[in-house]
Amino acid sequence: MRLSPILSIYIGRQFLLGIGLVFAVFLCLILIADVIELLRRASDIKEAGVSVVIEMTLLQVPSLAEKTLPFATLFGGMLTLNRLTRTNELVVARSSGVSAWQFLAPGLLIALMIGIFTMTVFNPVSSALVSRYENLEAKYLRGQTSMLAVSSSGLWLRQSDAAGQSVVHALRVSNQGVALEDVIIFLYEGKDTFVGRIDAAAARLENGYWHLKAAVMTGPDQPAEFRETFRLKTSLTLEQIQESFASPETLSFWDLPRFIETLEEAGFSAVRHRLHWHSILSQPLLLCAMVLIAATFSLRLTRRGGTGLLAAVGVAVGFIFYFLSDIVRAFGITGEIPPIMAAWIPAGACALLGMGTLFHLEDG
Repeated sequence: MRLSPILSIYIGRQFLLGIGLVFAVFLCLILIADVIELLRRASDIKEAGVSVVIEMTLLQVPSLAEKTLPFATLFGGMLTLNRLTRTNELVVARSSGVSAWQFLAPGLLIALMIGIFTMTVFNPVSSALVSRYENLEAKYLRGQTSMLAVSSSGLWLRQSDAAGQSVVHALRVSNQGVALEDVIIFLYEGKDTFVGRIDAAAARLENGYWHLKAAVMTGPDQPAEFRETFRLKTSLTLEQIQESFASPETLSFWDLPRFIETLEEAGFSAVRHRLHWHSILSQPLLLCAMVLIAATFSLRLTRRGGTGLLAAVGVAVGFIFYFLSDIVRAFGITGEIPPIMAAWIPAGACALLGMGTLFHLEDG
C-alpha cells in the first residue's frame, strides 16, 4: 500500500515537533551549564563582567545547537515513534498494509532537510558567531596576544611583549611553522611606533627567539646593517603559533575548501580543517541514521514490551556513539586514518546499523 500524502505530512509534522521539543530541552540544559562554566572562568577577571559572559554565551548558542542536533534527532525520533506506537496510530497504519519503511520515509525526509539546511545556511551563521566568541575568549579569558593569518601572499604573524610588538611576514613555511623563508619583520615600540625592519633569507623558531640568517637590519635615519645570523627574542612557541590559526569551527562550510588549499600551500597541515569540513558534509546522513537508530528501539514496543529497557538502551547507544565518534575523530586528527574516513565512518556505521536492524526486525 502506498502511504497517503495526508498521513505522510502528519507523520513528518510529528517528527519535526518531537525533534524540536527534545532539541529545545537539550539546548537549555547546555546553555545553563555553559553560563555557569563561563562565570567560573571569569570570576577572577575584572574586565569580564556579566554582560561579557552573557554575550559570549549567546554567541556560542548556534555552535552548541549544531553539536546537539544529532542527539536531538535520535531522542526526538524515539519520542515520536514511541508516542505514535503507544496511541496505536502506527499499529493501524501497519494493519492497513503500510510498511515500516514507508512511515519512516517522512521522518527521514525531515532529517535530511534539517541536515542540508544546517550545512548550507545555519553553519555559516554559526561559524561567524563562533569567530566572535573566540575573539572575546582570547581577549578576556586567555589573554592571547599573538595573531596569525595565512593567505595567498604568505604567512602573517603578530607577536607582542612588554617591550613592544613585531609583525612577521614569510612567503613560505616549512616544518609546520618552525622554519620560515623570505622573511620580513616590522619592529614597533609600544603599540604603533615603528622602530625598524629586518629582512632575512630564512628564520627558524628556537627556544625563546627567532634565529635569522642573512639578515639586513634597517631603521629610520639609520644605514642598513647586514648580519650573517641574528637572534630576535620572542615569547612564542610552536604550539602557540599553530593554535593561533582560525579554528575549523570559525570557518563556514563554503569557506573551508579555499582555506584548506591556502593552508596546505603555505606549508601547514590542514587535517583538522579537512576533517571538520567532511563532518559537516556528512551531517544529513548522520541525522537520517539517527532516525533509523531511533526506529529500532521504538517500533516494536507494544509487541514485546520493555519500554524502559529499550529507552535505556537507546540512550546508551547515543552516548556510545558520542564516545566512539570522538575516538575516530582523534585517529583522524593524528593521521592514523584519513580525515574523510574519520568524518564519514560514524554516520555510515550508524546508518548501516539502523538499516540492518530494521531489515531484521521487519523483514527477517
